[in-house]
Amino acid sequence: MAPGRAVLRVAAPLALGVAVACTPAWAQSRSADEAAGFAIENAATVARCSRCHRQDDDGRMSRISFLRKTPEGWQTSIRRMVALHGARLSQDEAREIARYLSNEQGLAPEELRPGLFEVERRLIDHDWDGDSGVEFTCIQCHSMGRVMTQRRTEEEWGLLLATHRALYPLVDFQAFRRAGPPPEEGERRHPMDVAIAELSEAYPLETDEWSAWAATKRPPRLAGQWALSGVEPGRGPIHGTVTVAGDASSPDEFTTTTEYVYAETGQRVRRTGDAMVYTGYQWRGRSNPGADDELREVMFVERDQQSMSGRWYRGAYDELGPDVTLRRVGAPVVTGVFPSAVQRGSTVDVRVFGGGINAASPADLDFGAGVTVISVTGPTNGALTARLRVDAAATVGARDLFAYGALLQGALVVHDGIDRIEVTPGRGMARVGGANFPKGYQVFEAHGFDDGPDGEPDTDDDLDLGRVSVEWRLEEYAAIYGDDDIDFVGTLGQDGIFVPAEDGPNPNRSGSRNNVGDVWAVATHTPPGGQALSARAHLIVTVPLYMRFDPWGPIEDPRALGASR
Repeated sequence: MAPGRAVLRVAAPLALGVAVACTPAWAQSRSADEAAGFAIENAATVARCSRCHRQDDDGRMSRISFLRKTPEGWQTSIRRMVALHGARLSQDEAREIARYLSNEQGLAPEELRPGLFEVERRLIDHDWDGDSGVEFTCIQCHSMGRVMTQRRTEEEWGLLLATHRALYPLVDFQAFRRAGPPPEEGERRHPMDVAIAELSEAYPLETDEWSAWAATKRPPRLAGQWALSGVEPGRGPIHGTVTVAGDASSPDEFTTTTEYVYAETGQRVRRTGDAMVYTGYQWRGRSNPGADDELREVMFVERDQQSMSGRWYRGAYDELGPDVTLRRVGAPVVTGVFPSAVQRGSTVDVRVFGGGINAASPADLDFGAGVTVISVTGPTNGALTARLRVDAAATVGARDLFAYGALLQGALVVHDGIDRIEVTPGRGMARVGGANFPKGYQVFEAHGFDDGPDGEPDTDDDLDLGRVSVEWRLEEYAAIYGDDDIDFVGTLGQDGIFVPAEDGPNPNRSGSRNNVGDVWAVATHTPPGGQALSARAHLIVTVPLYMRFDPWGPIEDPRALGASR
């Protein structure tokens, strides 16, 4: 992509002066890929990239035409070309190229859905469905989500691994050729060659899903009001509305006004932002840009364009923020009930949240047998207040709410008391910081559970009663005699948020060790007149993430590329 530089296409990958003697299968398959590839018809892409990425008679450009990726994937490629190869792009050019390639060489909804955790920045324990050896080869440096959100020809998968070997020479030892020469018997290919064969079959350039989506994708029609519901770890359920306004000059760009309330505390929030939708369904936005509470928005727009869901996040490690669902408001929409768990034999006020809801009578809200709606007031701030009487003999279990001609499944849980609590996540990780690197926080929550009709814990009929009030504390995770991690790793607030200590050697610790270690995050819930219930989670406090695989930073303005909007 840089002027005056050429792309080297090799028959066999080279790294650290070590040549592979044989011609790999991916190079042999080049003729099979000659019919594949996308013609590049965007003027900015051709003008800025063609000096390095040669364009053939069919309009295909080397490398670029033979892969498909998410907006984040294309953005990373562009930033790498700028940082490592001296490509010169204006703000508008970079944004246009990222948008064009994301739209014309993106992923179909069915292709992206299994890898949503990658673009939503979720730290999860993912188990790939494919060959475990290939998974091991890839996850030494990054998640399988990075792989699952790309599509390439077999030659391109081979060239991608060659690029890895050029940029990260230690990868041969870590994964690609970790076992040395192939054995005399059994699998004789190096792990990288096994990976190329597996990935080119699992994630080829041309698929039925992409062909079908490319034929039907269109500019999204998302302007209007949407009912918002979600859960923010550490703060509980949120409900509100998002007003989306279109841009007449750009059908895939939108502005947003978001208003919501935290159901537990009543705190109200108002946010404004903008967004771009790629490939007809991939929402990428920012709200309150530049502010301390700025949130990045990654959402998946469903095919019918009546709902979208995803994650809004912030933090140095993208660790904070809510999971959200938006439903288009036409007729009244009910999004949730708070509190969502009521005990048998009680009379309780609950709030019914939604979009476009209007005044209702007790007969308009139906929670099923054993739950009687005594009165309804409001709406106030987008919510009704309903007084419920729950029969002492009401059946324990989840109840649907029928209101405004629609059903909200599992809106309310009837229970006969909290039998136990659980802390989520069961295993957490935080990173020390504040001196040389930013802190990485960990948010814990405690949920109450009714053991259900069978009275046995951890069975299919258990009922999740939602967040419960608890007292938080840390306990030592004893790994050695005289373990003192609890004195140095950080503090756990009563909101469930663990704040790690500073990074760097600590002269007040033996051996001037870093403030890392293992502790237990312990929650204790004491119900009125009942016995205290406790649960705990393992917390690892570790070092900052010193190496990033996107180290080159943004192009002047982080909003230069549409994918980072």
